[in-house]
Amino acid sequence: MTKSGKTPERATASAHDRPTALDLGPRAKLTPGLDAYFAKCLEKLGFVPNVLAAYAFNTAKLQAFIDMADDLMLADSGLDKTEREMIAVAVSAVNHCHYCLTAHGAALRQRSKNSELSDTIAQNFRAADLPLRQKAMLAFAVKLTEHPDKIEEPDREALRAAGFNDRDIWDIAAVTGFYNMSNRIAAATEMRPNREYHHAGRGKPAG
Repeated sequence: MTKSGKTPERATASAHDRPTALDLGPRAKLTPGLDAYFAKCLEKLGFVPNVLAAYAFNTAKLQAFIDMADDLMLADSGLDKTEREMIAVAVSAVNHCHYCLTAHGAALRQRSKNSELSDTIAQNFRAADLPLRQKAMLAFAVKLTEHPDKIEEPDREALRAAGFNDRDIWDIAAVTGFYNMSNRIAAATEMRPNREYHHAGRGKPAG
């Protein structure tokens, strides 16, 4: 509090325009590749995701984040892209990550074409109408998030029994680990989701 007894505003209007609660300085000069990546985001999404804007104070960190995220979520895998978004949402639900639940909830709605499924996984994946394969995948991701020290061979065997091979198990673990890291950075910095995410992929209910 100030001497006048008033509590100072923690953030100015300009601070609220930042993607996080931290003042990390001006955006670095983007490389041509990163500049093109941001332009592609504007073309496809209509905005640059705040997670990218948050990393843009340092081009090396931004490029590393993009490379890892794109490899995990878009590269060839035994997990389809919708399943990888399911993991992101289920992990973020455990961690109560506002940014990632909002952003990846939108991505899952768009990939699955099912807003009810996305919302249910965000609330409790066990209540979702999912095949055994995907329930086993999410159960493993949630256990790895909540109790990483308790993962044992029977947990991996449960994934194999559900149809995953060992390379798939690596990918499940890698996506889970990445979003646990991202959730913690988002929480520590009060990362703010773009408002557009709240409305993306919300169609009328079927039937």
